Amino acid sequence: MEIRDVAVIGLGTMGAGIAEVFARAGIGVVAIEADAAAMSHGVGILDASLSRAVTKGRLTAAEQAEIRSRVRPAAGFSDAAAVDLAIEVVPERMEIKREIFAELDRVCSPDAILATNTSSLSVTAIAAASKHPGRVIGMHFFNPAPVMRLVEVVSSVLTADGVAATVSGLAGRLGKTPVQVGDRAGFIANALLLPYLNQALHLLATSYASRADIDLAATAGIRLPMGPLALLDLIGLDTALSIMEVLHGEFGLPRYAPTPLLRRLVDAGRTGRKAGRGIYDYAESGSDDQQTGNEQASATPKTVTLIGAGDDIEAELASAMAAAGINVTRNAAHPTELVLIAAEAGRPVLPAALAAGRPQQAVGLHVAGALAAGTLAEVIQTSLSSADAVQAGTALAAGLGLTVVHAPDRPGFLAGTLLYPHLADAVRMCQDGYSNPADIDTAMKLGCGYPRGPFELIDAAGAAGVLTGLEAMHEAYGYPEFAPPPLLAEHAAAGIPFGGSSRSAP
Repeated sequence: MEIRDVAVIGLGTMGAGIAEVFARAGIGVVAIEADAAAMSHGVGILDASLSRAVTKGRLTAAEQAEIRSRVRPAAGFSDAAAVDLAIEVVPERMEIKREIFAELDRVCSPDAILATNTSSLSVTAIAAASKHPGRVIGMHFFNPAPVMRLVEVVSSVLTADGVAATVSGLAGRLGKTPVQVGDRAGFIANALLLPYLNQALHLLATSYASRADIDLAATAGIRLPMGPLALLDLIGLDTALSIMEVLHGEFGLPRYAPTPLLRRLVDAGRTGRKAGRGIYDYAESGSDDQQTGNEQASATPKTVTLIGAGDDIEAELASAMAAAGINVTRNAAHPTELVLIAAEAGRPVLPAALAAGRPQQAVGLHVAGALAAGTLAEVIQTSLSSADAVQAGTALAAGLGLTVVHAPDRPGFLAGTLLYPHLADAVRMCQDGYSNPADIDTAMKLGCGYPRGPFELIDAAGAAGVLTGLEAMHEAYGYPEFAPPPLLAEHAAAGIPFGGSSRSAP
């Protein structure tokens, strides 16, 4: 089926962006809104976007006029009678969407495809209320639609054969990358992203780490484009809460329960950037807690006792400290200003601090990867570490050019505590047969801006390393979401990368 004309119902920011995407691809668009004021606002969003593209040299004035001419404001739903596909982009409320689909059932051809851009509601429930449920499908664009390349094509148990292939082909014509999935809450991207964001907020709520350190651990350590707390503010905490409630309602697991702080912030009207206040207060410029803060809190220690497992990181630390003029000893009996324990993922720091006989002067330092400028360094504070020792360890790491965050002496420290359960969610999604590593990686890279997808991250770290981190977290906390998925254990035991043979896994 060739898609020549479409209808877009709802011309808010997302709907106007989707209309622009279709029009840029040479497809005629019938734009439908609730009233003249809403239509004028939506057309204004579209015109502003096209004008920005001209200003930036991405479109000529002639191309702008041609694209704009393809978008035809409608007087009502009857103007959509001849379209090949209609997509609703209205608020995430089932009763509104069902009203829209009832109108589309009334005016559209029985052969027309009816799509929903829902990000969290059940496509099956929407389809079941239609007179022609076989033609209903999810076509989930990501914001901003003209820029983001992912489209999740969501089939319900009622979707007729060939509809998903037609919509995927259309997405390709639009310059997008389609990923075909079944109807499950959150699909791929939101089902993986939101629990990770929710957990980051839980870490803040339980004083596990500061706002700045949580976000910095994600950007400097995991190399994500934005920290989870800043991203929650950008998405909108009310939106995040709504999606978490849908996920929890479907899966019923603790991993999907909204952390109480999320609900409290929404109740208080602190919904994020759009409200001027969320997890961060955007009315406060230069707040200390919003800085990356690699400042040296005290003078760099001149004498350090270094304790470690004799691995490459320990040797690099010793060499770097010596080059910085620090006197390094491996003998804990020698008096020094700081006992620095080269920490290993999955192993607590306190036993080594106790063995050194000077636990108050000891902190851990966990460096993930090569010791280079900007590399994340987690300064690990045990229950016996003094404030002076933490300050000295912070100053030392910053003086070596590392990006410093602080973490308690718990399994995973900070970056691992954020990352390992997130990766486990992706493995379970594959293990459950919902998607495969290649599509999951594609969805997270194109839909959420990840430089590397979850399975690429697992392959880079090694499945065995991720397994060890999850096992330590599960043993310490007992939470079911920290239990390593069997598929991860299988790959770790066999040494099989997910990017290789498992691409064909369910």
